[in-house]
Amino acid sequence: MSATLVIFMVLAVLVVIVIAKTAVVVPQQSVFIVERLGKFAATLEAGFHILLPFVDVVRYKHSLKEMALDIPEQVCITKDNVQVGVDGVLYIKVMNPHRASYGAMDYGFAITQLAQTTLRSEVGKIELDKTFEERTTINAMVVSELDKATEPWGVKVLRYEIKNITPPREVIAAMEKQMRAEREKRALILNSEGIRDAAINEAEGQKQQVIKASEANKQQQINEAEGEAQAILAIAEATAAGLRKVAEAIEWPGGKDAVQLRVAEQYLTEFGNLAKAGNTLIVPASLSDATSMIATAMNVIQSKK
Repeated sequence: MSATLVIFMVLAVLVVIVIAKTAVVVPQQSVFIVERLGKFAATLEAGFHILLPFVDVVRYKHSLKEMALDIPEQVCITKDNVQVGVDGVLYIKVMNPHRASYGAMDYGFAITQLAQTTLRSEVGKIELDKTFEERTTINAMVVSELDKATEPWGVKVLRYEIKNITPPREVIAAMEKQMRAEREKRALILNSEGIRDAAINEAEGQKQQVIKASEANKQQQINEAEGEAQAILAIAEATAAGLRKVAEAIEWPGGKDAVQLRVAEQYLTEFGNLAKAGNTLIVPASLSDATSMIATAMNVIQSKK
């Protein structure tokens, strides 16, 4: 009984070993590379698979997910001979598991080293001031160069991102001074431009004020001239109308006597005004001069009829 139990237990252990060697479950987004007697046999995708015991062996396991590789900081020399420390992160994905297994001993290590050398080469083509502005260009150039090199390895380089660019402390201090000087320069320029614009605006305002004042004066003179012309015209028309009325009144009975009386009144009134206007007074030689003046005026009126 004991010998039979031992044999049974040995057989059970062998069955477990065989099942462990032959039954393989591949997780989702994973690929296993199977070798048969040391040679590539098959690529197992996600699911359950049965292998030949002691003949088939799972040699490589690859994840088809996107992976991130940390690129350690390294010293790069720019075009203007300044040393800067640059680090980054690289994103890759296995596209061909067969090539990833047999194309490189360790594609992760190989890609990391290649990324460092490519980054040093690209940083050496530009000056320090442009390294901060040209990050996108540097990233694109590194991805382009790495993608060409990693194609035989079955790995796709998706993108590269520079994390930090660290210049020496002396360079950082000089850059800060330069930035302060540039800001002060821009402030002075903006201040001078503001003063210039204010002066221009003030001069333009004075110019417009002078123009408006001259236009207003011109319009005032025009309005005054038009007003005076209309006033003269109105006076002339009123005088003409008055004269017509006087001429018509003369034709009425007693009109001539009224005219003589009016002329005599005007003569005496004006003669009195002359006496008030100054100390010197010229008087007619005889009082009959007034009568002769009235007679002369009446003769003029008679001649106009």
